Amino acid sequence: MQQIAAAQSGDAVALEQIIRDNYGLIKSIAVRFRDRGCEFDDLCQIGTIGMIKAVRNFDLSHGTMFSTYAVPLITGEIKKFLRDDGIIKVSRDIKRRGVNIACISERLQGTLGREPTVGEIASEAGITPEEVAEAITATTAVMSFSDPVGEVELGDLLGTDHIDELCESLALRQAIGSLDRDERKLIYYRYYNDMSQANAGKAMGMTQVKVSRMEKKILQKLKDALT
Repeated sequence: MQQIAAAQSGDAVALEQIIRDNYGLIKSIAVRFRDRGCEFDDLCQIGTIGMIKAVRNFDLSHGTMFSTYAVPLITGEIKKFLRDDGIIKVSRDIKRRGVNIACISERLQGTLGREPTVGEIASEAGITPEEVAEAITATTAVMSFSDPVGEVELGDLLGTDHIDELCESLALRQAIGSLDRDERKLIYYRYYNDMSQANAGKAMGMTQVKVSRMEKKILQKLKDALT
């Protein structure tokens, strides 16, 4: 538990040790998906992203075992990758680069307490910012209204049963692109990284109350833009 607390405070060494200690768990989950046309090492890398998210969001005050909490996040991350993998065909090299960048981004975010810049990711990965941008653009999945957001779907969050009509009126990605920088960052933390309002507030230097109010305004903006 002390190691998890240290990792949540930005200790990269503690985070790496937790990943090493639990890599057998990641592999045992990844092996179940190895017949889906994806390299086993890539599945393990994607599973590692789920493990990092589990470390970041694990509530130390609860009696749940960390491994019990981590399993659905690891599994969900792999399933999401496999579900989105066929949307846009990209080369194997770019796909692997994208996986590596995603892992680096997750680690840096935990260390920095904020979303890393393209330059910071490039420096850590040993590639150019242009190569980072290319990989991110090529491997970023299109977000659907039926995609799960925690335990609900995004369509439910926007308060509508007419998802098909909304999709026809405007793509969600365009609506999110119209938000300002802090609003996009909050959406990224809450719905792409599954962070709690409290953790998102810490990352953005806000109270949970302020995050809650801001989130309600953002969801209303998205609803207005999509109807």
